[in-house]
Amino acid sequence: MQSQIDPSPSLPANMPIAGHVDPVPVPREVTPREDGRVDLIGLPKKQIAALFETAGLDAKAAKLRAKQVFHWLYHRGVTDFEAMTDIAKTMRPWLSERFVIGRPEIVEAQVSTDGTRKWLLRTADKHDFEMVFIPDADRGTLCVSSQVGCTLNCRFCHTGTMRLVRNLTPGEIVGQVMLARVALGEWPKGSGDTRLATMAGLDDEEDEGTYSSDGRLLTNIVMMGMGEPLYNFDNVRDALKLVMDGDGLALSKRRITLSTSGVVPMMERCGEEIGVNLAVSLHAVTKDVRDEIVPINRKYGIDELLQACSDYPGASNARRITFEYVMLKDKNDSDDDARELVRLIRQYKLPAKVNLIPFNPWPGAPYECSSPERIKSFANIVFEAGISAPVRTPRGRDIDAACGQLKTAAEKKSRAELDRLAEEKMAALG
Repeated sequence: MQSQIDPSPSLPANMPIAGHVDPVPVPREVTPREDGRVDLIGLPKKQIAALFETAGLDAKAAKLRAKQVFHWLYHRGVTDFEAMTDIAKTMRPWLSERFVIGRPEIVEAQVSTDGTRKWLLRTADKHDFEMVFIPDADRGTLCVSSQVGCTLNCRFCHTGTMRLVRNLTPGEIVGQVMLARVALGEWPKGSGDTRLATMAGLDDEEDEGTYSSDGRLLTNIVMMGMGEPLYNFDNVRDALKLVMDGDGLALSKRRITLSTSGVVPMMERCGEEIGVNLAVSLHAVTKDVRDEIVPINRKYGIDELLQACSDYPGASNARRITFEYVMLKDKNDSDDDARELVRLIRQYKLPAKVNLIPFNPWPGAPYECSSPERIKSFANIVFEAGISAPVRTPRGRDIDAACGQLKTAAEKKSRAELDRLAEEKMAALG
């Protein structure tokens, strides 16, 4: 059952979302914690200091404690105030009574035969979503979700068949990165939660990670999981600022890519206020086809979208805009489509590359994947025009982790079964 509430600042109530199914345009609110404690994950250092001051510390002490706590949260990965050894023992219970270090709950962790990992996660108010880690020889990319469900109903996307439940908070977004670092052993040894590490699929003997902005397994983040990031702009921005903060998770903005289906009014703000790389789910070059498969096109058309790409702050040959293009048999994959794609990129003088994505079919999907020969022909036309057009290798198909397949496994298993599995895992840990 969907509830109607006051809209968030970045999603006006008078902005209906386009789609072949009428979605709920306003996400529900986050259910407050029953114990009244405030979750510190996702809050900037200044806000943590302000909370400490409101709770009774003087301004100088609040600033010092906030700096210490922030370091333990993001450099050491602790989940318990008792582990913060440079904070007085008498101070730690004071913190525990008023605040909490929250992370999404891991309900299920899966590993593909190709090494891709997928996690089913749960918020504190019992909503499920997913994240994916994709390892490669020279990088490790975490695909992060921004919403529970999605608003956009793109017809080729399995996630798009879900209804929007709610936006993820900054803490739930940055919490995905922190959980991934647990699973990859990238917190300093002994500072993390070993029970959580086991739940995430990490053996104790592997937990040798050290904090470093270089040499880590998790090198890149893509906001390409569940949801449309620009319909949760404020929370995504605040989370990514913590990820990019040198005192936070210290990942360069050049290693972060945000993908949008084309929320044109928010794209300039994305470039100015976040400054990360931009990817655009284009998927078609004509109005009729894009109206069908990416319904937001009915609100913000191709020309308006490409002009926003041309105006995107920071776009250059060194920081090209990525156009994602899923290959659908007899729908958007002709040689004429390829030539029109080249024409559009040239018309708007876009520093661009095109990622061609073989369609990942799912039960009931209305489309088929283009043939390898058709994809190759399409790619050659774009490449010969001087535009990079790699064909993405599908990853994680055997665990439904491939592009367009993130539709939470909670719909395949009953809630009671998932709860039972989680309880069994925790019981096995003692």
